[in-house]
Amino acid sequence: MEKDEALAWLKRHGTKQIKDGMARYGIHTKLEVYGVGVGTMKAFGKKLGKDHALAEALWKSGVYEGQMLAVFVEDPERVTRRQMNSWAGDFDNWGICDTACFHLFDKTPFAWEKAQQWATSPREFVKRSAFALMASLVVHDKAAQDSRFLTLLPLIERGAQDDRNFVKKAVNWSLRCIGKRSRELNAAAIAVSKRLAENEQAAPRWVGKDAFRELSSAKVQQRLAHRAK
Repeated sequence: MEKDEALAWLKRHGTKQIKDGMARYGIHTKLEVYGVGVGTMKAFGKKLGKDHALAEALWKSGVYEGQMLAVFVEDPERVTRRQMNSWAGDFDNWGICDTACFHLFDKTPFAWEKAQQWATSPREFVKRSAFALMASLVVHDKAAQDSRFLTLLPLIERGAQDDRNFVKKAVNWSLRCIGKRSRELNAAAIAVSKRLAENEQAAPRWVGKDAFRELSSAKVQQRLAHRAK
């Protein structure tokens, strides 16, 4: 399918209800918006199949749903470091950022590298991408050893100092995800959470307290104990 055909399909399936809902959930973008549900775009992308050329054209379309569809049709094996940097630099809301990280970037050979590199970016959504990638790798990289995730905790602890809303929420997300992967990681993540919870600054204190509440809960501890048997 050509880019214009794909965009026409997306436009036909857009609704004002979903478009208005995006704003309520804090998804604001400079791009044109049609108002298509993520599930609809994901299903359409699966039907189209992987198409690197189409993904590149859709990303440059100037349409929010075009970029979202690009994520679902792009082949992670064709993605380059340059492309990841370019796309991350275009992110202007958490919706496209998290979707790209969870459905595409974490499947590329450069996922771990970019998670660490972007964690110190001054750009809000590039930095969020680092921690969204970390959370995504917890879910999708089943072969990764705990030691790899332990190396991310210092980046998370430093990232918690950032008081920008979309950064600190992703930092919290990554810390909670890592802390629920194994008993060893849980203990390490709780230690980070405790230190952050005692910080004088509001952002790290919120990250720490919120993460500690979940990671030390009976539900998480029981799940980890059962998994360790």
